Amino acid sequence: MLRQVGATAGDADAPTQGRPSGWGPVRVGGLVPFSTVDWPGRLVAVCFLAGCPWRCPYCQNAALRDAPPARVEDEVPFAEVEALLRDRVGLLDGVVFSGGEPLAQPGLARAMRRVRDLGFAVGLHTGGALPARLREVLPLVSWVGLDVKAPWDAYERVTGVAGSGDAARESLQAVLEAGVPMEARTTWHPDLLSVADVRAIALDLHARGVRAWAIQAYRTAGTDGSLRDATVYPSDVPADVAELFDAYEFRRA
Repeated sequence: MLRQVGATAGDADAPTQGRPSGWGPVRVGGLVPFSTVDWPGRLVAVCFLAGCPWRCPYCQNAALRDAPPARVEDEVPFAEVEALLRDRVGLLDGVVFSGGEPLAQPGLARAMRRVRDLGFAVGLHTGGALPARLREVLPLVSWVGLDVKAPWDAYERVTGVAGSGDAARESLQAVLEAGVPMEARTTWHPDLLSVADVRAIALDLHARGVRAWAIQAYRTAGTDGSLRDATVYPSDVPADVAELFDAYEFRRA
């Protein structure tokens, strides 16, 4: 069952109608107090937000993906999350907002500002489904982990949503134009991506100026179980793609 947390204490409990962008609640489905893998080179807490407009079958947070991001009556104030973070000032480098799709949350920008006010850097994991919202929060973000799921014209094969490749490509361009440090990540299940697809992704990212890319091998943990249990190995990756990037890594996702 999701743990539900409001975006702010006090005045954020007021109705959001008419408020500026970024005002409103967030629903937190989980909080990892310490992580060394969610922002390369940083020790962070990870705040997992509920809701996502896409239905990628390899999502390891399928319970969050299917949860609506809207506010509910019994949510817990975000002040609880802030209290936990205050206890970790000086111990953590930052806080990563992950999901689900964190940009689906109307209060994400305000929650990010509260985290920054506590002295933490802000990281963001996103699939790029909502490029306009991404542009709004990029000034608050110090690093982005952007999922690149397929060649742009094959995105629907993974997300189940027509036009999703256009949104993801626009999101990538927004991050590159903003100059925010980023890592592109591609989860590879052999039923969704071929070797040729992986090569095409690598070449496209390199041409756009992406300097860090990680391939994540599929794992079943946390998924909805719709994919067969199959994986890939480092030897499956085209031999010449790693040299296209300043930082390349093969991971067990």
